[in-house]
Amino acid sequence: MSMSIWRAGAAALALTGLVNGGQALAAGPCSPSPAHEAFDVQGLKSELMVTALSCNAQEKYNSFVIKFRNKLTNEEHVLNTYFRTTYGRNAQRQHDDYITQLANVQSERGLHSGTAFCQQRISMFDEVLVLDSASDLSSYAQAKDILQPASYLTCTAPNRPARPAASTTTRAPARRTVRS
Repeated sequence: MSMSIWRAGAAALALTGLVNGGQALAAGPCSPSPAHEAFDVQGLKSELMVTALSCNAQEKYNSFVIKFRNKLTNEEHVLNTYFRTTYGRNAQRQHDDYITQLANVQSERGLHSGTAFCQQRISMFDEVLVLDSASDLSSYAQAKDILQPASYLTCTAPNRPARPAASTTTRAPARRTVRS
């Protein structure tokens, strides 16, 4: 009998921790990563590349890359910075893994769609090629249902309590990245 009471207590404690932990995360200082836009644009670029390769639309993909070359290059720099800041020495490996996983999940989606994939996705080229600006491309990428292998959030840790006046340097709040 005491074992079942212990189990019930442990289960209640675990449930309380899950509920409170979820509330803390929801109410905490987490916000989309500063690289969120770069992830959206990279996801769109990858989706268009998979579509081009699967649907024999390489010319349309090349037109997209030429039109938005500066935006794509800038967002790639943002991603490089994100991975370098987040993963340090493992940044390149993590970035490469992300790009590979992104292409894999998008290709897999295409395989599951079968012949309907090209019919569903080829129109994206017409949509992106009429966009006027890099800002329009970002908005389009954010609004599209682009499959990503993971989501990236940056959470700012609470400021540390004030120290005695002996220290005059200030620190930026620490950042913690959560990959879900």
